[in-house]
Amino acid sequence: MRKVVLYIATSLDGYIASPDGSVEWLPTPPPGEDYGYADFLANADATLLGRATYEQITTFGEWPYPSFTNYVFSRQPPQQPSHESVRFISTDPAAFVRELRAQPGRTIWLIGGSTLASPLLTAGLIDELMLFVVPRLLGAGIPLWRHQDHPQALHLLRTQTWPDGMTLLHYQLPRETA
Repeated sequence: MRKVVLYIATSLDGYIASPDGSVEWLPTPPPGEDYGYADFLANADATLLGRATYEQITTFGEWPYPSFTNYVFSRQPPQQPSHESVRFISTDPAAFVRELRAQPGRTIWLIGGSTLASPLLTAGLIDELMLFVVPRLLGAGIPLWRHQDHPQALHLLRTQTWPDGMTLLHYQLPRETA
């Protein structure tokens, strides 16, 4: 079974974007450093994105994940995707991801955002969390987590820190029970 990994950056106070949805506050890695991004991408072949995250990525220029199958969850998909690798999904995210995990393939990267991550977390469909904590306080913005119905214990797999203060917290989450 394929695993779903939420690989995401957050401010120290728990925001994944500023109030206007911007991620301009994210630091540029030091020369020669990518915080393990290339290694992570080498093991993945699909992405899961919410509509707002997808729309923001399209403002960055050329579509960055052309070799992946990119699933964008939206109740009202646009007429034309930004790239041929993009598929719009309007069905229940948990049901779709349950089926996707059973198909052959590599890691499924849950890019975000929190509106998509919450139902998948609640359904037990996120296998790992790779949380990059940026040493910055935003004070307000889009929160990493939405309301969860029940607490979940996580198992720490590893931590890593970099000289610029970036910190990776890599956790395993409990498996789906239903």
